[in-house]
Amino acid sequence: MSRTSQINRVTGETDVSLSLALDGGGAGVRETGVGFFDHLLDAVARHGALDLDIHVRRGDLQTGPHHTVEDAGLTLGQALDEALGDRAGIRRFGHAVVPMDEARASCAIDVSGRPFTFFEGRFPADRVADFDTDLTEEFLRAVATSAKLTLHLWLEAGTNAHHMVEASFKAFARALRQAVEEDDRMQGVPSTKGLL
Repeated sequence: MSRTSQINRVTGETDVSLSLALDGGGAGVRETGVGFFDHLLDAVARHGALDLDIHVRRGDLQTGPHHTVEDAGLTLGQALDEALGDRAGIRRFGHAVVPMDEARASCAIDVSGRPFTFFEGRFPADRVADFDTDLTEEFLRAVATSAKLTLHLWLEAGTNAHHMVEASFKAFARALRQAVEEDDRMQGVPSTKGLL
């Protein structure tokens, strides 16, 4: 079964086109108009072992990067949901701790079918380049909502906002990779209910 998806999301604020392959290796192009966010999405693709193409053809960047980042997250979540199908044969749970110099973030994911986001941590700066640091939580919440994930992320240490944001995205990517990985020992949907 092909675990892929193509989504186009058009709103009054943004126009996002995204293609996703869960069983990839980091290939693809990320062009959102927000340079540091593109770098973060590169990290998600590489460390999540995803082939990910994302293009934001229109984003209201004159009001800031918020809508672009949030809508990219919603679109990625929608693509994850579609590519996972009925969730049969996946590991379901993933956890990762990622250090980046003095920064450290940990992320736990359950592909539960129940959207929930818990985020704990504070950044020492409001911005990294053209990216508002509070958009880290907004992006993760958007992905988790659309993909129906239970997602917990703890920003455990750090003094450099760039390192802290990047560690958060990488921890998310590694936990997601583990959670959506196919498990040869798992027959059917990994739930006692038989449905996720």
